Amino acid sequence: MGQHTLPGNPPVEVILRKSARARRISLRVSRLDGRVTLTLPPHASEREALAFAQEKADWLRRQLAARPAETRVGVGYALPVEGQSLLLQSAETGRAPRIEGELLLVPGPESRAAARAMAFLKLRARDRLAAASDRYAARLGLSYASLTLRDTRSRWGSCTADGALMYSWRLIMAPPAVLEYVAAHEVAHLAEMNHAPAFWQTVARIHGPYAEPRGWLKRQGHHLHQYRFD
Repeated sequence: MGQHTLPGNPPVEVILRKSARARRISLRVSRLDGRVTLTLPPHASEREALAFAQEKADWLRRQLAARPAETRVGVGYALPVEGQSLLLQSAETGRAPRIEGELLLVPGPESRAAARAMAFLKLRARDRLAAASDRYAARLGLSYASLTLRDTRSRWGSCTADGALMYSWRLIMAPPAVLEYVAAHEVAHLAEMNHAPAFWQTVARIHGPYAEPRGWLKRQGHHLHQYRFD
């Protein structure tokens, strides 16, 4: 339905969306990118919805102000890698980025450090996620068709009906147990394409207890999107 700007200090950009399943007007602030969505049920008018949003404008600004600040990755800045905070530093030797102790050493010009660090993370994410997916698929006795990485904002992974797995490469910044849980979760969809009790039983069978890494994602996962590599 388009966008609208709520006046004030600061102004707030709102995306209007009509949903046949909505029963009331609602507002949602994405923890990942701060996007504000105003959802309307079929019977509501745009005028009513914008009036509702204006009433909630102060609440919206508080929610947006509470979001973690973006961190631009570069030499001298800390970056989480598999749950460990590493200081990104230039390297005078070598051809590929590497981890040494608490440092992520990146050869080449400083202007390319962020891009090279991101490429390093993506490669490491593919290795870890492929290994985890293979392991859980073997436990399930099934196989997947493909594995791709994306920088998704709304989900950490997905599994299609034809067995294509997709993961956010940013999982490599989370603790290893979190990446393992997401891999088990998506692989479990090869057997159960839903979130019914049978699905969660499958996750527990191939992974073991999962409440802790699942809880970490809910509480801390949005922080992984604060790192900017451009």
